[in-house]
Amino acid sequence: MAKNKMKSHRGAMKRIRLTASGKAKRAKAYKNHILNKKNAKRKRGLRHATLLSKADLKRIKRSMAK
Repeated sequence: MAKNKMKSHRGAMKRIRLTASGKAKRAKAYKNHILNKKNAKRKRGLRHATLLSKADLKRIKRSMAK
């Protein structure tokens, strides 16, 4: 058995959740502050979660492994 185990990245665990099919779901950025210059349509679009890009998925899954 290996001595050292990989720790899961706690920041990633809090921000990203894996779906049942193995994809990663994340919140969109640019919704925290300086909202008065962003129009309502733009802010409404930022409410919905989106999937992580396929290019980042392997790296993120490895950092989230327990």
